[in-house]
Amino acid sequence: MPLTPAPSRLRRFACMMYEGVLLFGVLFLASYLLDTLTQSRDGLMLRHTRQGVAFVAIGLYFILCWRHGGQTLPMKTWDIRLAGRDAAPVPLTRMVLRYVLMWLLPLLAAWLVGRLSTATGYASVDLLIVAAPFSIFVWTWFDPEGQFLHDRLLGTRLVDLKASTLP
Repeated sequence: MPLTPAPSRLRRFACMMYEGVLLFGVLFLASYLLDTLTQSRDGLMLRHTRQGVAFVAIGLYFILCWRHGGQTLPMKTWDIRLAGRDAAPVPLTRMVLRYVLMWLLPLLAAWLVGRLSTATGYASVDLLIVAAPFSIFVWTWFDPEGQFLHDRLLGTRLVDLKASTLP
């Protein structure tokens, strides 16, 4: 039995939207540094390198924030904290694995959108790609504690700090 319940899906969604705003800045800075160092003048130049740099920059953002209190700025705003099942701090290796596993469902959803677009022949189906990041919420409807799949697999959990401070 968990010490505190998981934050509501609505609060996690709001936190995710706030993370997106902050990640825009993280990606802008990483892209600016890459473009400056490589003198690239086109967004398609060094495309795979650019994707790798983005993956690493986002990962560094999350892992550095999680290492200092288990929270990013949006998680602090919404009173959510990353913890182990026993409410202990999460080890660095698990944080890295959590970040990598977070990508599985959204990438699978993006791949399915691409297959659906190809199968139907309608390029407008590609617009469904905007829903891919939210595919991580699907598992929460089946999980008994409402946790994400990557948290269930790794023994981590999101803790609702508001619930833990109630009498």
